[in-house]
Amino acid sequence: MLTRYSPDSRGKAVRKALIYTKNEHAIRRELIDPEAVRIVSHLRNYGYEGYLVGGAVRDLLIGKTPKDFDIVTNAEPAKIKRLFRNSRIIGKRFRLVHIFFGEKIFEVSTFRSLADGTTGNSFGTMDEDVQRRDFTMNALYYDPLKEQLIDYVGGVKDIRNRILKPVIPLKIIFKDDPVRMLRAVKYSVSTGCRIPFSLRFTLNKSAPLLQPVSPSRLTEEIIKIVNSGNAHGIVENAIRYGLFMYLQPAAASMIDGSAGFSRNYASSLEQLDLMVAKGEDCRLGRKLVFLIKDLVQIIADWNGPPSEVYNKVYHECRRYIMPMNPPRIELEFAVRFCLKEGGLHVRMPKPRDKKGPEGDRNRPRGDAGPDEGREGKPAPRRRRRRKPESV
Repeated sequence: MLTRYSPDSRGKAVRKALIYTKNEHAIRRELIDPEAVRIVSHLRNYGYEGYLVGGAVRDLLIGKTPKDFDIVTNAEPAKIKRLFRNSRIIGKRFRLVHIFFGEKIFEVSTFRSLADGTTGNSFGTMDEDVQRRDFTMNALYYDPLKEQLIDYVGGVKDIRNRILKPVIPLKIIFKDDPVRMLRAVKYSVSTGCRIPFSLRFTLNKSAPLLQPVSPSRLTEEIIKIVNSGNAHGIVENAIRYGLFMYLQPAAASMIDGSAGFSRNYASSLEQLDLMVAKGEDCRLGRKLVFLIKDLVQIIADWNGPPSEVYNKVYHECRRYIMPMNPPRIELEFAVRFCLKEGGLHVRMPKPRDKKGPEGDRNRPRGDAGPDEGREGKPAPRRRRRRKPESV
């Protein structure tokens, strides 16, 4: 095992991190997207640092194939964009770069400093950037060229011991960004890591901090839960820690008030997870069915005029899933699907003008959250697809 040293304020070399070599970390190179390696290599060719970071490294360590590969570098966004013509800068406050290879999008961020706390946007060094990461399992940096894993915070040991530990102090981690509470539950369930008592206590105590979080960020998190294949376990734990009432207040109220509804809702989430586990490529609306179908069974007048029933059920479901704000067309699909399953066929509505009244046609946008990676990042704007240029 190697050691990474960095100079302190007096210029003295201080041990900062452990470096795991190929035989020690056992990450399989074939699980890494070749385009991600190309991006890192291109950054290095121009004198910049470049590493895989976050969830991709975590998944590689536990033997899973990552869905996304996020990259971190000391190059600033404008310089990254100049190096990659098939890229664009996103975000206003928290600027990132998206690099396109066909349908694939790679997110490249710049090392952040602690000058403005754990949510600031000033650029820094890797030594500072690691202290901005939420949990130790997400604070690992992987060099795909040297096949070395850099660990500042004991993340490798924590993953192997199946324990979720925060990097940021407990007294500020959720105050700085309440959405980290949802991620803590999600990471615990998806990796099988236990949450230690101190973190559980802080989760319970901090749950009300979720109340003022914007609907766009909550929508992003709910969609990730729906797509995770672990929705049942995540929701079960979110209820346990008092988080679900801020994520889906209407559903939480009905779960709390009716044991029968609670069982049905849990069963629906299990069915959702089974569908996701099969790897079926289905639209968001098909997955939303599992969030609303138990409500539709209760409120639908199955003998009423189809168009009137549809209108009533749609508006009830819209209120029911708030503050989640999915694209209108996806919720419409889910409502029609549920009604059809109950024997009530509703004609497809005529296409709406893009300037619809509810303003929820597209996926919600917003600035990326303070944690790096794909957690809480804004949805890309629609743009004319051009043939990607090589790096």
